Amino acid sequence: MRPRARVPLFAAGAAGTAALFTAGALGLPGFGGPVHPYADRAVHQAVRQGTSNTVSSVNFDQRAFDTLGEELILLSAAVAAVALLRVVRTEEERDGASVRHGPAEVSDALRVVGALLLPFTLLIGVYIVAHGAQSPGGGFQGGVILGTAVHLLYLAGDYPALQRLRPIPVFESAEAAAAAAFALLALAAAGAPPADRIPALNTAVGTEVGCAMVLLLGKFFEQALLVREHRAAGDPREPS
Repeated sequence: MRPRARVPLFAAGAAGTAALFTAGALGLPGFGGPVHPYADRAVHQAVRQGTSNTVSSVNFDQRAFDTLGEELILLSAAVAAVALLRVVRTEEERDGASVRHGPAEVSDALRVVGALLLPFTLLIGVYIVAHGAQSPGGGFQGGVILGTAVHLLYLAGDYPALQRLRPIPVFESAEAAAAAAFALLALAAAGAPPADRIPALNTAVGTEVGCAMVLLLGKFFEQALLVREHRAAGDPREPS
């Protein structure tokens, strides 16, 4: 398509989108009002279908497509970060620099606290994911806790142990599998009561979010801790 044709096409699409958005916004109930038709229907539907947690019912039933979109956005962000930072590391190595990770200098007290908190934080994350249908929590919240809990080993100053605990290729595959499982579960359970499928959906969401957090933090840590040692003899530059 020629550039001159793209502008009118974009203008027509933008005008149509603006018209639909304006019409939809004008038809919304008053902001901050005590009564909202959507809220009334959502709560009634959740109670009628036997879901203890109305928020989970909304996420996996009334807003199911939005939740699926959020999953795919997080998946895309994690994959993009991994791909971009992997290219940066390759360029560093190609420039003639030997690449390693510098040792973390932390106090003994911080090492002990980080090692002790790791199992308890992982347990809390699993609890939040598993009980998302009965109490406040769910896959998103629990997944964030699980993904960040793993990196308590970084605070404890044991980066080699962190690398062994979270092999990046394994988490890449697990994230993709969890996202696919969530989509398949949502399609297979269409029409079923939300109370029956929320535990499985929460598990898929928690796995995908947790893996995505591990990938993002892992790659950012890997980039931040990267040490360049120039091989040229007498190079006055300090390793960055």
